[in-house]
Amino acid sequence: MSEHRPSDSPAAPSATSSTATSAQAPPTRMLFLGEDSLAEGFSVIGFETHPNPAPADVDRVFRELLAARDQAFVIVDDAVMNMDVEHLKRVRREGGRIVVVAVPPLAAPPKLGSEVADRLASMFGAGL
Repeated sequence: MSEHRPSDSPAAPSATSSTATSAQAPPTRMLFLGEDSLAEGFSVIGFETHPNPAPADVDRVFRELLAARDQAFVIVDDAVMNMDVEHLKRVRREGGRIVVVAVPPLAAPPKLGSEVADRLASMFGAGL
């Protein structure tokens, strides 16, 4: 697996901070795990990318995020979101410092939905 990490150059100051302090929180890591055609685009905009990860690689990334207590915004493709990966499940169950969202494959027809929408459809019928 080939992964891309942005350089460790300092990030631009945020618009909300007027002065730099030594007590600033570390920056939020931005990661993408999924198909290589999407990974390339996320790499261009500064995401750490993990193209075509195996389930063991996905588990390792989330285990490391949890162990380091990192704040992270993680985008995964549908295939990764549907993997049976213990630490991904744990992050999604616990919430908190690590936010995980899924994006559909580029070639797939658009499907707007979420776990909440799926649950509502199963309770009230698919015609929502």
